[in-house]
Amino acid sequence: MIDTLRKVNASAAFNRWAGIEVSAVSEGEVELRLPWRDELGQYTGFLHAALIGGLIDTACGFAASTVAGNVLASHFAVNCMAPAIGEAFIVKARVVKAGRKQVFTVAELFAEGPQGQRLVATGDAILVPVEARA
Repeated sequence: MIDTLRKVNASAAFNRWAGIEVSAVSEGEVELRLPWRDELGQYTGFLHAALIGGLIDTACGFAASTVAGNVLASHFAVNCMAPAIGEAFIVKARVVKAGRKQVFTVAELFAEGPQGQRLVATGDAILVPVEARA
């Protein structure tokens, strides 16, 4: 499963540009890592909210795909709880409920630094199964 998601991750131009890495996968669960680079920051040096949303969306989508195949987000929400500043960022997502037409997921984003991991954002997404593109 991890090899499949690593291939999918490598095929996404945004994920390659950002530097998103697939670090762990199990049925209904995914963990991604993003090493910090200056170009990922906003004007005060924190991780940009666009990247926070992108990490949560990607992790939730990957978690859903482990139980439902190809999926597309129909809704996602992000809650920024603290400034996202760290040496790397870890997002953990899991499937809450997988139905035939919708998959409900949640995620937590942690900033990793010298003092360990600190929760900086949470999110949730609803994903729908879709046919693979030809």
